[in-house]
Amino acid sequence: MKIDPQEFRIRPGKPVKLNRLPTRTDPYYKSPKKYHSILQEQVAALSQQQQLLYGSGSHALLLIFQGMDAAGKDGAIRHVMSGVNPQGCEVSSFKQPSAEELSHDFLWRTNARLPQRGRIGIFNRSYYEDVLVVKVHPELLKNEGLDGAADDPAKAIKPHRLKEIFASRYRSIVDLERHLHENGTRTLKFFLHLSKEEQRRRFLARIDDPAKNWKFSMADIQERKFWDQYMDAFEACLNATSTAYAPWYAVPADDKDNARLIIAAVVLESLKSLKLSYPRTTPKRHSELLAIRNQLEE
Repeated sequence: MKIDPQEFRIRPGKPVKLNRLPTRTDPYYKSPKKYHSILQEQVAALSQQQQLLYGSGSHALLLIFQGMDAAGKDGAIRHVMSGVNPQGCEVSSFKQPSAEELSHDFLWRTNARLPQRGRIGIFNRSYYEDVLVVKVHPELLKNEGLDGAADDPAKAIKPHRLKEIFASRYRSIVDLERHLHENGTRTLKFFLHLSKEEQRRRFLARIDDPAKNWKFSMADIQERKFWDQYMDAFEACLNATSTAYAPWYAVPADDKDNARLIIAAVVLESLKSLKLSYPRTTPKRHSELLAIRNQLEE
């Protein structure tokens, strides 16, 4: 069964309801052996496209991964990008912001990690945390010194002010991604859509397997209590920031292997659409190469 990346794309102007989107879809493989075969084909094709991207130097690719804890972001990055030359790719993970980062605007810490032309940048979480985690826990805004948000640490931020802040952040994100597109960076955003039950199973697996204990923390359980609020925040985010030039893809994530195949297919489709090619050799450069060849053959 062929993967159609457009099936998972969030269309601008068409409001999405996450509870109507699947967290699991029919598998694109019939056996573990077939899964590995398909993935290896995709990895090889991605490697070829990445070489073209690097060689042409005309575009950059930014991949953003967001999702609930245990959604499979790390594994997707590790498996899908396993064949990419590390010299042309950089993964950045964004955790709780530092005091210095909080003293700047919310886009500051991620801007420094944006990929240059010819390279692939991968954000494992991103500036979207500031309209997701912060929206679920608006008290965090008090650490940012925003007007109307830090007046009295003991008081809740007024609802109208919260609405203004997040509407402004959505606009800033859309403007940033438009700017990146106009300057050669293609942005693909993946929301790994995990069910609450599947997260529970994965948490239990992390507890039961000593090799995975390090992945689990009490904070994961605390955040799980806010599941409904996170789903509302993701839904609002996807509706506000999925655009023609920087689309969101809602990837069913209950089946990790299937999710990886879908993500690889999306990335491949985007890279191929650029119709990349290696720089043409000019007559002058061709003459130089012939002269060098003659020297080596002497």
